[in-house]
Amino acid sequence: MPTNFLHTPIDYLNGVGPARAKLLKAELGISTYGDLANLFPNRYIDKTKYYKINELVLDSAHVQIVGKVTHLKTMGDGRSSRLVATLIDSTGSMELVWFKGQKYFKDNLKLNVPYVIYGKVSKYGSKYNIAHPDVELLKEHRSRQQSAMTPIYPSTEQLTKRNVTNKMMVRMMQQLFSEVHNSFTETLSEQIRSQHQLVDKNTAMYNAHFPKSAALLQQSIYRLKFEELFFIQMELLLQNRIRKTRIKGYAFEKVGERFNDFYSNHLPFELTGAQKRVVKEIRADMGTGAHMNRLLQGDVGSGKTIVAVLTCLLAIDNGFQACIMAPTEILAQQHYQGVSELLEKTGLKISLLTGSVKTKARRVIHSDLEDGTLNILIGTHALIEDKVVFKT
Repeated sequence: MPTNFLHTPIDYLNGVGPARAKLLKAELGISTYGDLANLFPNRYIDKTKYYKINELVLDSAHVQIVGKVTHLKTMGDGRSSRLVATLIDSTGSMELVWFKGQKYFKDNLKLNVPYVIYGKVSKYGSKYNIAHPDVELLKEHRSRQQSAMTPIYPSTEQLTKRNVTNKMMVRMMQQLFSEVHNSFTETLSEQIRSQHQLVDKNTAMYNAHFPKSAALLQQSIYRLKFEELFFIQMELLLQNRIRKTRIKGYAFEKVGERFNDFYSNHLPFELTGAQKRVVKEIRADMGTGAHMNRLLQGDVGSGKTIVAVLTCLLAIDNGFQACIMAPTEILAQQHYQGVSELLEKTGLKISLLTGSVKTKARRVIHSDLEDGTLNILIGTHALIEDKVVFKT
């Protein structure tokens, strides 16, 4: 098996072909073996239990029965036409009913041969029946890849109309894994797998589709989720390193008079330990000259705004203007009122710029920004319009 087998067009998978491949690509975005392998089930159905006909009850969700078809007959006319099969086992009999695909089942069902039947039980009169059941020869059922739970794959209306059923999807997946032969490339080191008690890639991929047990299914899902998040984190760290190496900003080297005066004389409350720690971390980042990407998380009212205000004061002490952008106009107005009250005694000039600010007021704000008399600008996405120009 070549190492790039996952790039093999899905057309070449036995049982697919050009027409079905085109449908899979249009409906599910599946173009290659790799796309199909990464189409994971939405859920799983436990098919480890086989019911006897005399064990059936109406509140059963879906059941699996082993029995033989002894009779086939077509009943009704027109829209009420249906194919009815009599299924028996050692405990009794029931009916299987098809309103669609009658000709196919009439031509292909074999009498007095063991089948595995799966579907939802209903009752008509005194007789149990299953409408449009999944039907599989018992010998084929035993020979194919078995798992404790049957995967249920994503589908669409067009796939259903074109008879690409879940049963067919399972068979395509079985064919794929029979061709793959445990050839998935391991992406995590032995050290990482050992440290986090992760199963290997081949085990995870196989059991995500054909779980041998509920425990192994959970281990496989955990492994695949861990892998995805691990490489997302690696990509973010790489981008962060590249950004800090290639893109240089301004280093805010001092904690100046504005910050110290506000902190010592005008701060209306004592900062919490978490706030002090975060301000210290931000101060360290701003002193490096590298771009800072930071998410400050906290509940409503936990004190995130005061951290932003102190950060603005650091910028102002180093000769720069500052801005605070909010996602909505209401939130921008709240920030403007709150920050204005906090910095009322500092002598700093603060303005609000949103989409509803009148043209005359906008001109004043733009002028104050450009000549440097405006220290802090608070607003919405109006802050990043081309005409908004900061002096520093």
